[in-house]
Amino acid sequence: MSDPSPLRIALGGDHAGFPLKQAVSERFATRVAALVDCGTNSESSCDYSDFAIAVSREVILGNVDRGIVICGSGVGVSVAANKIPGIRAAICHDTYSAHQGVEHDDMNVLCIGGRIIGSELAFEIIASFLGARYTPADRHARRLAKVLEIEKQGLEAIQDSSIPRKG
Repeated sequence: MSDPSPLRIALGGDHAGFPLKQAVSERFATRVAALVDCGTNSESSCDYSDFAIAVSREVILGNVDRGIVICGSGVGVSVAANKIPGIRAAICHDTYSAHQGVEHDDMNVLCIGGRIIGSELAFEIIASFLGARYTPADRHARRLAKVLEIEKQGLEAIQDSSIPRKG
């Protein structure tokens, strides 16, 4: 996939994601319009949620187009980032999910497990994520609108009688 215009990217990760974060930073610094480093800057123990918040803040404020967050498994940063209204984050350890998540779901934060995949695969996944664009086909727009409504309603969404129930 070719990237029609370079994006501004926020990059962050905890101590477990630090080695891969550094490799990603080196690889992509000149391939994006801007790379905002949201930390951490060492392998000293720290909390993944701090970096999920820092990257998400950059996305929400419009300082960057997308974010990438790396922790040991990718799970923690995904959970934390998805608590922030306006963030659509997912763990992707394959190229298909990375581009499909953007194209169909307007994913704006990519989460990666630095202890799960190697740097070369991470580079391919990130390139796929950065090269993808949301395609607002009717079915994608309809589904995304439902997700945004859930986010807007919060806990009230589970009370909504229009949501299909089990049974």
